Amino acid sequence: MTYFVEGIQGSGKSTLVKLFSERFPDHKVLEEGDYSPVELAWCAYMGMEDYRAALEKHSSLKSEIEAKTHFEDDHVVVCYTKIRTEDRSFYQAMEKYEIYNGRVPFEQFKDIVLKRYGRWDGAPVITECALFQNIVEDMILFRDMTDEDIIDFYRGIKTAIGDKQIHIAYLKAQPDDIRRNLETARQTRVDDKGNEVWFAMLCDYYNNSPYAVRCGLEGEDGLVRHWTHRQDLELRICEELFPGRYTVLPSKSYGEDDIDKL
Repeated sequence: MTYFVEGIQGSGKSTLVKLFSERFPDHKVLEEGDYSPVELAWCAYMGMEDYRAALEKHSSLKSEIEAKTHFEDDHVVVCYTKIRTEDRSFYQAMEKYEIYNGRVPFEQFKDIVLKRYGRWDGAPVITECALFQNIVEDMILFRDMTDEDIIDFYRGIKTAIGDKQIHIAYLKAQPDDIRRNLETARQTRVDDKGNEVWFAMLCDYYNNSPYAVRCGLEGEDGLVRHWTHRQDLELRICEELFPGRYTVLPSKSYGEDDIDKL
């Protein structure tokens, strides 16, 4: 069984992944930025010509880049955020090859996602944010797609998954918890001078998205409204497309008994 741990930011996914890994030590745990058969968050998806150019441009990091490179057909996946360097321009250059946030045309995006889900051999893993977060955020915020169109996209994912053994553990946050979790994250995810670096980056990401601009939303209130909508949509996808293959757990309020039920 592959376990997809899902839920909006701050709902306690990392803690649940840790509990799952302790319960199922034979399962590989995949974090964002790791090489995943289905997820490309924090990874560059590059054609061979661009890859060779990147190796030449960042020649001092060539061996590190090659160690984090995985070949897929005529493309490579580079787990570039797992490479440590003081050269910030390297991360900026590689980020341009991520597929999310509207960086690639929709048909290409769809082809990449469905092909990777279809090719996945179903090997059991425990993974966080691989099924919903990055894909749904891309389609809501940067492609400004309707809920119905997003659900239709997930029909394709369901078909690609087929009869592979999966279970979705969805951490549902109550409305008040969504704002409270965001405020807690703002206070804890700071730099050594107490600056809210994480929140500033998050707001820049959200405020400049086509969806937020069209709706006139920004800042904390905009994020809370967006995450409430996203959670409702993701739970609807679970209910309509993955019946019997998901369990809803209360955000940050689950225990060993809840895991036993899975």
